[in-house]
This record gives sequence, C-alpha cells and structure tokens, in this order.
Amino acid sequence: MSAPAPSTSASAATRIVIAGAGPAAQALVAQLDRAQFTGTITVLSNRDDAPGELLELAMLPQVSVRFGQPASHIDAVNRTVATADGMEFAYDQLVIATGSAPVAGPVDGAAQCLSYATIDDAPRIAKSVQKVARELGRRPVGILVGTGAAAGQAEAVLRAKGVRPIRTTARPSAVIPAVVAGSAPRTAATAVVFEDGSSMTGDLVVLAEERVSSEGLAASAGLRNAPGGGIVITRDYRTSVPGIWAIGDAAAFDGVRLGLLVAAASAAGACATQLLTATSAAPVLQAAA
Repeated sequence: MSAPAPSTSASAATRIVIAGAGPAAQALVAQLDRAQFTGTITVLSNRDDAPGELLELAMLPQVSVRFGQPASHIDAVNRTVATADGMEFAYDQLVIATGSAPVAGPVDGAAQCLSYATIDDAPRIAKSVQKVARELGRRPVGILVGTGAAAGQAEAVLRAKGVRPIRTTARPSAVIPAVVAGSAPRTAATAVVFEDGSSMTGDLVVLAEERVSSEGLAASAGLRNAPGGGIVITRDYRTSVPGIWAIGDAAAFDGVRLGLLVAAASAAGACATQLLTATSAAPVLQAAA
C-alpha cells in the first residue's frame, strides 16, 4: 500500500541528504520527485564527472547535486554530514547509497568485457548475449569468472539466455579483446589469460568477482554492519540509527548485499515510500512530544 502524499507544510522544511550518486541514489531522487516531495534533496557525489542521468536530476528545483564532494563523516547526534573537502550538510533523513567495490584490483582489460555485480546487470548482459548469438548463428560459449552469489546469478542469466557457461574460480591476469580481421571485434572480449600463461577462450567473457559494500561512512555514525560487509537494514531500509537509511549495494539484508536481492529501482521506490511516511509523520510526533 502506498504512503499518503505528505502535505506541503509537513515536508516543505524536510531535508533529505543522499550519500552516493549511483543508480540507486538516482532512482531514489526520481521516485521522490514523482511523489511530489516538496522538501530539499542534496546528493553528495564522489564523481567529478557529470553523467547525463545525474545532470537531469540536478535540474530539478528541489535537488542539489554536489559533484566531487563525497560524504566522509556522519554526526548522527546532530544530524549532519561532512564531505571530504570540509563542507557540512544538515539532514532530517539521510540515505546511504555508496555502493560496493571489487575486493581485488581490476583485471587488465576488464573494462572491455561484461561484468555482473548486481541483479541490475542481468538485462544488460542478456541483451549482449542475444547480440552475440545473432552474430554467431549458434549457441555462444561464455567464460564466467567468479565465485559466490554474484557468479551464481550470472551463470543463471547466461544459461537462461542459451549460453553454455564455462566457469572458473581462478582469477585471470588479463582479459583479451576479440580480434576479427578486416572488421571491428565481434564482442568486446572473448578470452582470459592466467598468471601461468594458460588461457581460456569463448565467445564472451563475464566477470562476477567478489565485491564488498562501501561501509566506511557507516562506521562514523556507529551503524551496525553485517559480518560479511554492508550496512544492516530492516525490511523497510532503516539502519540501526534513527533517521539513517541505506539502499543499493551499500546495504545488506539477512547477510546478503542488497544489490543481489533487489533491483535498484524497486529498492528506491520502497525506500521513498518509507521516507515520505517518516517526513509526513514528523510534525505530528514533534507536536505530541
């Protein structure tokens, strides 16, 4: 059941700060805008560049995007967030959406192959697989690198789209682009090479390596973290500290990275509903205090 739309007086002064500017954060801003949230939304981005999707959201009258100003410290008592360059932002509700990062450094050439980190990657991989299958005129062979839940999900996606996956848990030293004489590469990458000089060749390469949720910011606020990494959240995306929420791959539910459980748009929609409920109820709670 959707939350009742907050009145202008209830949400006009509400300040929502979002730490992070990835897909989950962008989806949350879009959801709040569609719900006609009338408070202010500040997005603290660790990116110096300005992707089109983020620029579009930055044009909304209630949204301020601070490019290249990642959140670095949370004062949960006074409800403020400080950035790496010393700026400070007050919040009524704070959402952490700082994502995750690979445990190990990047594999040489990894940018030229497919990757699977969250379930949001499934449609993109499926589209690429369909293109390769059409070009080959047969069932593709996929080299899948990785262990754990992400690799398991990636394998399921590949099999569902007709790919014959060959899975390896050994980490390659490099990903090799396809070379097709007289034309552009058929796919971005079709082989991997290991430290001992051995290699594996297929029709496409998918990296689904272990990742860890970015939880350094959470430590400054005393948030509870899952044993395997990630900010512990409840079913309604609340963390262990009032007024602080977490979505995307920065969060963990039942010990699993949220990005492996819920699509970014779905999580953002549910979190937006909870935020609107919290902001509309705040004046009532204050009056009763």
